[in-house]
Amino acid sequence: MRAWLAEVEEPPPLIIETSGSTGAPKRVVLARSAVLASARATARRLGAQGCWLLALPPGYVAGLQVVVRSVLAGREPVIVAEHVVAERPSFAAGCAAAGSGPVFASLVAAQVPGLLENDDDLTALRGCHTVLVGGGPFSPALRRRTEELGVNTVATYGSSETAGGCVYDGLPLDGVAVAVAEDGRIRIGGPTLFSGYDGDPTLTADSLVDGWFLTSDRGEFDTTGRLRVLGRLDDVVVSGGVNVPTSAVSARLLELPGVTSAAVLGVPDDRWGQRVVAVVASAQRPGLTLDAVRDFVTADLPRAWAPHQLVILDALPLLPNGKLDRLRLATELSQSQVAPW
Repeated sequence: MRAWLAEVEEPPPLIIETSGSTGAPKRVVLARSAVLASARATARRLGAQGCWLLALPPGYVAGLQVVVRSVLAGREPVIVAEHVVAERPSFAAGCAAAGSGPVFASLVAAQVPGLLENDDDLTALRGCHTVLVGGGPFSPALRRRTEELGVNTVATYGSSETAGGCVYDGLPLDGVAVAVAEDGRIRIGGPTLFSGYDGDPTLTADSLVDGWFLTSDRGEFDTTGRLRVLGRLDDVVVSGGVNVPTSAVSARLLELPGVTSAAVLGVPDDRWGQRVVAVVASAQRPGLTLDAVRDFVTADLPRAWAPHQLVILDALPLLPNGKLDRLRLATELSQSQVAPW
């Protein structure tokens, strides 16, 4: 990696596979210039460089950028998986191995609740200069909790096609351009963009248009000019003739006490066309009934958006990079392999 960054005059590009959380993985072609532009812009935004903790697979773009930022800072990344305490990787032990100077971490939102529950890991998180949180929605409730516990977090938005997170707390990194089309589609431009999809010129032409990457996400700008990501364009379940935006419902579910993660999906249904199913991870099952969940959702959202079915799990299925495995969950629901509650 060090040679690829600095020693080879014109190295071949990196090929990074997307997570495939909503479909077949795509092979994203990233030039050295794009990867470096992202890493350097991150250092400028955070105002410091130092040791990075590698808590994500380096084969995905978030883990890759941890390695690149480390190389630019002249430090070796600390691989959390190599620091085991009580037969599990220890974030706290990884932090202790980081040595002197600022310590940074990049996590997906699904990793955060477990770290907050462990006293040693929480102390380590508090000692980090900045903890980047991406890979999906960082719920307001979880964000508030990290702030109350004294952890400095930054919510990131981006993808493999943008060389990782390129919008921090709603504001694009230096050189990155963000626009929202009339249909709500988020468009991204700038030096961090990918070169195309390996072996798929048609998809490349559809996704890279006039210097813009056309994402699959919906968004809007708030009154302060910050980008709000509202979910995927196709993240809608048509149930009983009503379009139900699943990202809005899942965000509401995350406000429920005791719920650590949530997903909302549509499964075929003879009556509704698609049945809205809420899947939550919670250890507090008593009192968490379908009626209670429906009442909670409709206190803030339209009644027609309320789930028709509730499934409670100990944990939602995740991909190796920590993102929700929506395909697996949808398959299990469709095949009735997950029991309703």
